[in-house]
Amino acid sequence: MNIIGAQIAKEYFRKRGESNVFEAVSPCDISLLPGTLTILCGKSGSGKSTLLNMLSGMLRPTHGSVEYDGADLYAMPDDALSRFRNRNIGYIPQGRSMAPAWNVLENVMMPLTLYGERDEDRAMELMARLSIDGLRDMKMSRLSGGELKRVAIARALIRNPAAVFADEPTGDLDEENTQTVFRMLKDMAREGKTVLAVTHDQDAAVYADRVLTMESGKCFVQASADAEP
Repeated sequence: MNIIGAQIAKEYFRKRGESNVFEAVSPCDISLLPGTLTILCGKSGSGKSTLLNMLSGMLRPTHGSVEYDGADLYAMPDDALSRFRNRNIGYIPQGRSMAPAWNVLENVMMPLTLYGERDEDRAMELMARLSIDGLRDMKMSRLSGGELKRVAIARALIRNPAAVFADEPTGDLDEENTQTVFRMLKDMAREGKTVLAVTHDQDAAVYADRVLTMESGKCFVQASADAEP
């Protein structure tokens, strides 16, 4: 799925300071391509999560447009946008956003459950790929940080989305689990998905097909990666 952000920007109003408008993301043009892992690097507060949320349909831009294969995302009514996101976009959040009362299998199937659907075979297939199939009946409180992140990845993939967005997917993981997660994201891109990951970890660039950087709300193309780990 081709994703194009055209002059997208996000502004917030504030009561104090030299200006009453804070520009979290300056107008920028960005394209995300199928079969490509794009990594967006930047310091905390640089605007990278805001940009990801605009591109993934989670946050309406103040200016500009976001198109998925030519369809204007934010021209859709809210209910249509919600259905479009659920069917086409996998989102791996920065924090731990699992339903604590549900077990692993139930959390993985959440995007299906919300629409009255169920596909346990698909869920177990994904969980096996991520080596968490043995945890299917466990509650979230019993899982490690790495296990929770893999549950989030399986949940993001349950509907086989064309696009995957990951917001700081390795923020609370050790080095081994960090490498595992980025290899998984790379594999998703190799399967033809459009993948964007936000991180403050500059070392993650080695996994990317394309690297962008954010600084003070401005987005820059940094490099294209040649090596494939």
